[in-house]
Amino acid sequence: MALRSIHGVPAPAKLNLFLHVIGRRADGYHLLQSVFVLIDWSDTLHFERRTDGRIARHDLGAALPEDDLCLRAARALQAAAGVAQGADISIEKRVPWGAGMGGGSSDAASTLLALNRLWGLDWPRERLLSLALGLGADVPFFVGGRNAWVEGIGERLTPIDLPPRRLAVLKPAVAIPTAAIFNSPHLARDTQPAILSDFLADPYGFGHNDLQKPAQAASSEVTEALALLEARYGNSRMTGSGSAVFARADKLGTDSDAPVAPMYEQHELPSQWVGRLCNSLEQHPLVGWCAG
Repeated sequence: MALRSIHGVPAPAKLNLFLHVIGRRADGYHLLQSVFVLIDWSDTLHFERRTDGRIARHDLGAALPEDDLCLRAARALQAAAGVAQGADISIEKRVPWGAGMGGGSSDAASTLLALNRLWGLDWPRERLLSLALGLGADVPFFVGGRNAWVEGIGERLTPIDLPPRRLAVLKPAVAIPTAAIFNSPHLARDTQPAILSDFLADPYGFGHNDLQKPAQAASSEVTEALALLEARYGNSRMTGSGSAVFARADKLGTDSDAPVAPMYEQHELPSQWVGRLCNSLEQHPLVGWCAG
């Protein structure tokens, strides 16, 4: 029997454990190295199948941008598969936007995975990945479903296993346009290429984020957030192009039961800042939703 709806679909965020800019292509795209780790800070999506072919999102009303990535994902799958079915989509948005945590890309990936099931397409992961790449550099990572070593412009993914970790994540109010970060005179573009084995020797302490300096130059809020986490946890780093920052909030191995400093209460943070303690995920909750 065909499904009529799918509810409670998770779309987890990611953090960049490091992000190095190692060069620039002739077309202007920057060459990157990074590691993406999934965390349990998630949006939740709901889907209702339509028979009239219409695709609509209902949670943002007039505030919904015309190029909404979730709708683009749904329409791309509908067109590629040649289906006459549509969908009503609603998102309980929890992952902050403008954070460098991949929230919109994760919503798009979960949309592809959910509609693949709702419409009875049964596409394998490889086929969904080819569609995901045309939507944005981060979308294939979430469709792939595994923590990954990332290279190129974000399209070359090598799945890796990472030890579990407790991570404090803090998002200041500011959202810095990604283009402004990559066009900044403060951006270094010549970091030496890293080696995977070097990263695996110290997964949560390796490297740095080359985009952090431009972000700090653009907004003092990023610097303030980094300082808050540094004071509480003894370390801090920005994720992606910001403005969210994170810190290692526990220890590995036999010390993993050591007391964890609590995350800030909302009343302790500046207005419109959000923060929470997160757990890293071994894999995407929907990794079993397609073959391959």
